[in-house]
Amino acid sequence: MAVNIAFILSPLYLADKGGLLYNHCMINFVGAGPGAVDLISLRGKTLIEKADVIIYAGSLVNPGLLEFAKESAEIYDSARMTLEEVLDVMKTAHDAEKEVVRLHTGDQSIYGAIREQMDALDKLGIAYDSCPGITAACAAASSLDLEFTLPDISQTLIITRMAGRTPVPEKEDIETLAAHQASMAIYLSTGMLDRLSERLIAGGYNADTPAAIVYKASWPEEERYICTVGSLADTAREHNIKKTAIVLVGDVIGPHPSALSAFPITEPKYCSAL
Repeated sequence: MAVNIAFILSPLYLADKGGLLYNHCMINFVGAGPGAVDLISLRGKTLIEKADVIIYAGSLVNPGLLEFAKESAEIYDSARMTLEEVLDVMKTAHDAEKEVVRLHTGDQSIYGAIREQMDALDKLGIAYDSCPGITAACAAASSLDLEFTLPDISQTLIITRMAGRTPVPEKEDIETLAAHQASMAIYLSTGMLDRLSERLIAGGYNADTPAAIVYKASWPEEERYICTVGSLADTAREHNIKKTAIVLVGDVIGPHPSALSAFPITEPKYCSAL
């Protein structure tokens, strides 16, 4: 029993979890942040610097983060790998007593597909830990100078997505969530904006409810546009935004004196350090 408690307190201790022995060689799941290299956490940067093996989501993670890696680090792009191949690299590194960083975009707890990897590591008796990151919703709000939880307007933020290849439970459909009239951050839905608008309106939002589209939040090529629920799809088409964007919805975007006006924002938000 004492060993199990030691594991809970620190994954660096030897521990018996489900009858399997864990050692101090770690797999670290690290949130890379939304895009900007300097938005990774200090802990995440340190783990990258120490890693012997780095497996990163090449289609989503800023490759500039790999500049923190030591010269001898082995680097793998998981965009070209199957789950089995990723796990094989992890196991091989673990058996060689190497430190591994599995680098996921944003915060890996939100649409990060980490559970299947962790379950497999549990079966193999391989220890792992998680380092949180900044998710795209937070970066988008920062870019727009928004507060999701304004008194008397909304005290709730709903994070969700449209159903696609990954289904969404029926009780969490867009119409049901829209009925709360809370602030919403909608991921992985840029290619379905016509349908998204229809479902948000069916759920109770007015067509003129403020909305925003933020493409590649915090990246140098970030684009951000304030529109309405009814004009989401037209705004995306006008600016050729088809993927890698987050949609924000709710009255926090525009009903108060300090809110941004309803027009495209084209000036750069993030400035290079002098």
